[in-house]
Amino acid sequence: MLRIDHVHFYVEDAVRWRDWFVYCLGFQAVNDAIFTSLSHHQKSLHTCTKVVKSGSVYFLLSSAILPTSPVAEFLRQHPPGVADIAFVVDKVEALIAKAISNGAKVLQPVVDTGFCRYAKIAGWGSLNHTLITRNNAKIKDGENISHISHHSPTAIDHLVLNVGVGELETAVNWYQKIFDFQPQQSFKIKTDRSGLHSRVMISPHGNIQLPINEPASPSSQIQEFIEVNGGAGIQHIALLIPNLVDAIVRFRAAGLSFLSVPKNYYSQLQKRDKFSLSPQELKAIAHQEILVDWHEDAPQEQLLLQIFTQPIFSKPTFFFEFIERRFLAQGFGEGNFMALFQAIEREQVKRGFVRG
Repeated sequence: MLRIDHVHFYVEDAVRWRDWFVYCLGFQAVNDAIFTSLSHHQKSLHTCTKVVKSGSVYFLLSSAILPTSPVAEFLRQHPPGVADIAFVVDKVEALIAKAISNGAKVLQPVVDTGFCRYAKIAGWGSLNHTLITRNNAKIKDGENISHISHHSPTAIDHLVLNVGVGELETAVNWYQKIFDFQPQQSFKIKTDRSGLHSRVMISPHGNIQLPINEPASPSSQIQEFIEVNGGAGIQHIALLIPNLVDAIVRFRAAGLSFLSVPKNYYSQLQKRDKFSLSPQELKAIAHQEILVDWHEDAPQEQLLLQIFTQPIFSKPTFFFEFIERRFLAQGFGEGNFMALFQAIEREQVKRGFVRG
C-alpha cells in the first residue's frame, strides 16, 4: 500500500526552519537519534538534517554544511523547497524494477540498512522520490503523541505539483505507470489575466492525492512558479487540521501571513444554496479570512474550510494550505478555485509579474 512516509525540504538553515515549524505551526522537533536509527538517513559531514512532526506528518529539513552537499547543489539551481517526497511501498525491489522498465532514472539502487530497504528515483523536474520498505514499525513512540491538539496538523491532505506548458499529460501518465496513480477530476480555470489546467491524481488505495497543474497562459501563476522555481516542483502541501478557525488564530499570532480574501466573498457565500453557517461562525471564519465550500448534493454538515499562506520562503514559490474537512467532506474546494486563483493573481500584480 502506497503512502507518504515523509517530505524532505532543502533549505538554507535547517535549525532555523525546524524552530519555525515548532513555533509557528506547532510541530514537534523529533529526536535526531531516534529518527536516524529507524530510517535510511544517517549523520552526514556535509549536510545538516532536522526532523519535525505533527500527527502523521514528518518533514525533514536539510541545509548544506559543505559545498559538496546535495542541498548546496539543489539551491544553486532552485529556491528552497521540496526536494523529495518519500513513499512507503510494499516491495521496493519490485517497484524499482517497474520504474526502470518505464524509463525512470534510478538515483540510488536498493540498500538494506537492517531497519528498512530503500531506493531513490528521479521524479518530475527537481523532485525526487525515495521508496522505503520498512522492516519494523515507524517511529511512533519515542515521541509524545498526546501532544497532538485540535490546533495542530494531523495529516497531509494533498500535495500539488506544478509542471511546465505541455507537460500535464506526460506527468499524469508517468505517475500512472510507475505508481498506479489514477487520474480523477480535471479542472480548467480562466480569468481575464491568466489560467491553468489541473488533473487530480489518486493513489491506488486513496491515501495520496496529487493534483498536477500546468499553465494555460504566459501570465499564469503556474508559469511564474516554473520560472522562479527553475522548473517543475511542489507548489503547496495541504495539511489537515481538526479545528481550523482556532488554529489560524494561533498561527496568525505566531506571525504567519495568509492570502487575503475580498470582503464580498462572504456576502456571495451566503447566497449559495444550502448555506448552513450560523452568523457567529460566519463572523469568526470571515475574520480569519477562511474560504468555505460544500457540494449542494451533500449533507449540510459536510463543509470544507481552506486557507492558504503567503509563500513561506523568500521567493514566490512554495506555500501551505490548511484544510478542515467537516464530516468527511470531499473534494478540493472547487467552489473556491476561482477565489484562490484571483487572490494569487493579486499578489502577482503586486510583484509586477505581468505578461501579455
